[in-house]
Amino acid sequence: MTRILIPGTNGQIAHVASRTRLALVTGASSGIGRAFARRLGADGYNLVVVGRRRERLEELVAALPDVNVRPLVADLGTDAGIEAVADVCAREELSMLVNNAGVAHYMPFVELPAEKANELLHVKVVAPTMLARAAAPGMVARGEGTIINVSGMLAFSGPAPIEKLPLRRAVYTGTLAHIVALSQVLHEELKSQGVRIQALCPGVVATEFHERQGLDLSAVPRMSADDVVTASLRGLAVGEVLCAPGVERSDLLDAVFKADLAAFAAQAPQLAERYRREV
Repeated sequence: MTRILIPGTNGQIAHVASRTRLALVTGASSGIGRAFARRLGADGYNLVVVGRRRERLEELVAALPDVNVRPLVADLGTDAGIEAVADVCAREELSMLVNNAGVAHYMPFVELPAEKANELLHVKVVAPTMLARAAAPGMVARGEGTIINVSGMLAFSGPAPIEKLPLRRAVYTGTLAHIVALSQVLHEELKSQGVRIQALCPGVVATEFHERQGLDLSAVPRMSADDVVTASLRGLAVGEVLCAPGVERSDLLDAVFKADLAAFAAQAPQLAERYRREV
């Protein structure tokens, strides 16, 4: 937030806050998105808050009386909803985009209805990709900007046996892994042009998210949404591309990425020896 000087009624100079930064937050009606909106508003941002429930967005507007908050009702599970928000991302001079909207549809792969799978892929793959694509050119032109893509620690759970993670589901986990890879590559593409990218990977968070899926996790230790936002913003300050709020040892994450790169670099144009042998 910058401050401008204007003459006061008593002839003295008054300091008046002038908000010059704009953040767009998806999934802002509850949970992590709402926590982001409240924190960014307190930090001096004007806001565009996106969600499907108008009444929840209006409650957020009322809760932030000193902030310029524009509610945008849109369903990111649809092409039309994504296009409407992408248009705002392209037209407005965004300082920050928070791709937070989510829907889980925790169901076994063969039981997941096609329409629910399609909605999940739109919300967690198509929307963050296309909104970032709409916002990034303006950020590059201005030489600054931040894109936070909310993923989750399940992105790293692919090899885990089903006995250890019975509630983990293939499509949902795959969307989170997409967000991590997208963010890492975007960081490499845009870091020299002043744009910061972060993949935010919380674990289980105390929000309505799981309740809406019919899951009772009240007995499971959970992080608060406010703590997730604190980790994200402090992670940005120290240059983290992947922020894992509940992982104490960052070297474990570094080891994952080093192993990824080692496997990538180890490929050759010849068939690997284990595939040359007859079974």
